[in-house]
Amino acid sequence: MTLVIRPAQEADAAAIHAFIVELAIYEKAEHEVIASVANVAQSLFAKDSPARALMCEQDGRAIGYAVYFLSYSTWLGRQGMYLEDLYISPSHRGVGAGKALLRQLAKIAVDSDCGRLEWSVLDWNEPAIEFYQSLGAKPQSEWVRYRMTGDNLTQFASGQ
Repeated sequence: MTLVIRPAQEADAAAIHAFIVELAIYEKAEHEVIASVANVAQSLFAKDSPARALMCEQDGRAIGYAVYFLSYSTWLGRQGMYLEDLYISPSHRGVGAGKALLRQLAKIAVDSDCGRLEWSVLDWNEPAIEFYQSLGAKPQSEWVRYRMTGDNLTQFASGQ
């Protein structure tokens, strides 16, 4: 069994989209995925895209992916990295693929002089929480995440 972590390419857009849908199903949010393969290709691989992706392959077959982007910390006075998605297909878990992906992200963060690597995990996703804590990651329970989307975002932006 050979694991390979490599930068994603535009030809990976369909596989990334399929993993996004798998992840959404696992997170009980399939209905929230509106992105198409074309959206993924355009948004991840456009020349000026702030997002980047990694593919995880086992014996030449895609088994997972990660999407991340650089952020900024005013408190640290330097950039950070935010991990949007990290996903390994269930039939390939337990072979070190998730750890390999996260380690590659950590290397990229260190090489980019990032002061931190952050991500969010659903509070009911115990396997992910246990995995991240086993690697030394610490939950940031003092912060509450907020979000505006759809009509609420549009109405607020227009002053309504």
